[in-house]
Amino acid sequence: VQLQAFGGGLVQAGDSLTLSCAGSGSTFNTYSLGWFRQAPGRKRDFVAWINRGRGSTRYADSVKGRFTISRDYAKNTGYLQMNSLKFEDTAVYYCAASGNPFWDGTGYNDEDEYDYWGQGTKFTVSS
Repeated sequence: VQLQAFGGGLVQAGDSLTLSCAGSGSTFNTYSLGWFRQAPGRKRDFVAWINRGRGSTRYADSVKGRFTISRDYAKNTGYLQMNSLKFEDTAVYYCAASGNPFWDGTGYNDEDEYDYWGQGTKFTVSS
């Protein structure tokens, strides 16, 4: 499975932006997806998770109510819709996929649970 994240750029505070994560491989749609971000000088943090199938989701408290994770099985693509962007959302955003189709999502916010990572896409929120 290969992942490619894109959609970054420069936006203003309060704007909206959608990041995409395109997956290749016949098994992509069987995996849960996650988004993580790494701000300058900080460790990589969990942002959002969506499982396969029913599409259960989880979010970091810092983005809950502003970000929405989704996926389009027909397009082998995951999305992160971000609204009401803040300066502190500035980071490199990574999409990731778990290689375990039976994963129940335990530890969804732990990057060690993910086997495949995209290259990251950066966006900056100007205040």
